[in-house]
Amino acid sequence: MTSDLPELDGDIASDIEEGVALSLSGGGYRAMMFHVGVLVRLNEVGLLGKLARISSVSGGSITAAYLGLLWNKLQFNHGKAEKFDLFVDGMRSMADTSVDVGAVIGGIFLPGSISDRVAKAYDSVLFKGASLQDLPDDTGKKAPRFVINATNIQSSALWRFSRQYMGDYRVGLFAAPNVKLCSAVAASSAFPPILSPMVLPINQHVMPTVGADLSHPPYTTQAILSDGGVYDNLGLETVKRFSTLLVSDAGQKIMAEESPHQDWARHSLRVLDTVDNQVRSLRKRHLIASYKRGEHTGTYWGIRTHYGDYGLATDPLKCLARNPTSLAEVSTRLERMPRDLQNRLMNWGYAICDAAMRAHLKPDLQAKLGIQIVEPVRFPFSGEY
Repeated sequence: MTSDLPELDGDIASDIEEGVALSLSGGGYRAMMFHVGVLVRLNEVGLLGKLARISSVSGGSITAAYLGLLWNKLQFNHGKAEKFDLFVDGMRSMADTSVDVGAVIGGIFLPGSISDRVAKAYDSVLFKGASLQDLPDDTGKKAPRFVINATNIQSSALWRFSRQYMGDYRVGLFAAPNVKLCSAVAASSAFPPILSPMVLPINQHVMPTVGADLSHPPYTTQAILSDGGVYDNLGLETVKRFSTLLVSDAGQKIMAEESPHQDWARHSLRVLDTVDNQVRSLRKRHLIASYKRGEHTGTYWGIRTHYGDYGLATDPLKCLARNPTSLAEVSTRLERMPRDLQNRLMNWGYAICDAAMRAHLKPDLQAKLGIQIVEPVRFPFSGEY
């Protein structure tokens, strides 16, 4: 486990590690389906099967966790999954299911917490009782390491879930955690204030990390967790050690309000949105700066990105004539989504990921990664966007 310590908050990795990491942001079902389109394009170019790490928060964790659960069934060949439709079908099933409204109503009138009900919904549709130990084994680079991120409200630190361990730099690490996959995803997507917190009982021995100051009860017997986006809404903290960073951002931009609500409930929501927007903006600026300084290769794309900003010589999917604004404005909910909207979100994720890669993954980097990015010829799903 000592090889993992430098990546924890409070530690600094002395060297950049060769490898490609992918970060999937939050944003409810909007993010979940946008990222599916991204993964379709990464799979087409043969990059999906060559990732070293997939880090996710909130809605992005639904996508990542299900991809991880199916990983060994997808039949990879030269970096491409030949049975990728299995994954897409599951994501569609989840997007066909409303979670948040039912969870809130159940949390008011029935026993159990709201987050427990969200976890049960995830488990019923996608995870079927699977645990973190059902994620793929990444030893020897056989698969990427999947890291699902939440925020520990007790320690105010980033709490990581993976097959290898869970924990944070202040509490310590719990090896081979016996936590259900649905619970990890529910913690990662526990949007405050309605779906937060998620209370996680812990019945395993803690391994203190260097500098840990909370390696004792009650911190080691129960974790009180909230949405991963509270701490790191781009999922960058657990991938910054890697040389090539691919970042998919499905977050919304907070809009100006002439007369914001002044009652405590709606005012609090506005404040939370403002904090989220600021954290996202700062992390994005730091990421772009690291690209410009040459500290990392890779690229960033967002659901709010303008296709024309990439300055590509060609536009094979006629994206310059399309307007994805309505997709970026889809509410951050876990609410049933019409199939047409699912298709449009996946197609936009596919198109903007393609543009970002063709603009910024230069031929020498492609050669290094053993891939060749050629122009797409069509959208993967009907309805375009």
